[in-house]
Amino acid sequence: MHGARVVLIGGTSNTGKSTVARAVADRLGFVCLSTDGLARHPGRPWRTPEREVPDHVAEHYAALTVDELVTSVLGHYERLWPRVEELITAYARGSGAGAGLVLEGSALWPVSVAKLTVPHTAAVWLVADGAVLRSRMYAAGRYDEATAPERRLTDKFLARSERYQALMLEALSGLGLDRIDVGGCASVAELADLVTATVEAQDSVGRSSTGSR
Repeated sequence: MHGARVVLIGGTSNTGKSTVARAVADRLGFVCLSTDGLARHPGRPWRTPEREVPDHVAEHYAALTVDELVTSVLGHYERLWPRVEELITAYARGSGAGAGLVLEGSALWPVSVAKLTVPHTAAVWLVADGAVLRSRMYAAGRYDEATAPERRLTDKFLARSERYQALMLEALSGLGLDRIDVGGCASVAELADLVTATVEAQDSVGRSSTGSR
C-alpha cells in the first residue's frame, strides 16, 4: 500500500511488536505509539530491576483461569477500540502530528481492524510459536531465579498469551489478513524489512496479494 500514513502492527505479548514498530517508524519518519498508552490492562506479572509487580496485577493472574483471563483482555480491547479507531482515523486523514503513525499493540484485534474504512492504512500481525514465546517470557521474567508463586504467574501469563494468539490466528485466517512469523527472522532489521514489504504489497487494510508469511 504505497502512500500509507498508518501502519498497524498487532500480535500477542513478546512477539517483538514494540521493537519492530520503532524500527519501522524510524525508517518511515513516522510517530510510533502503543495502544497500551491509551489504557493499559494488567501487564506482565514478573519483576524487573526497575519494577515490582503491583498487588492487583498479581491477584488478577492468580485468581482467574486462563479462559477468564482471555475473556477479560478481549473485553478490555473491545472497550478500548473506539479510542484506537479515533487515533488511526486522525493520522490516516492527516490531522495527527507528524508525517504518519506506526501503532502497535495486542488491542489491534483482527476483526476490528478488518472493519476499518479509513484510507492510507495498512496492518500486519506478528506471530511466534509457543517455544519462542516461552523462551522470551522466561528470560524477561528471570524464571530460573523466580520463586514458585512468581513462576506460576509467569506460566499463567504465557498460557493466556498462547490462547490469545490461537484465537487471533483463527481470526486472521478467516479474514485473509497478513501475518509474519517472527521465528524465521534473524534480526530486527530483517523483520522490519518483512513488515515494510508486506505493507507495500497490500491493496486493502491488512490484505496483500502475497498473502501471509
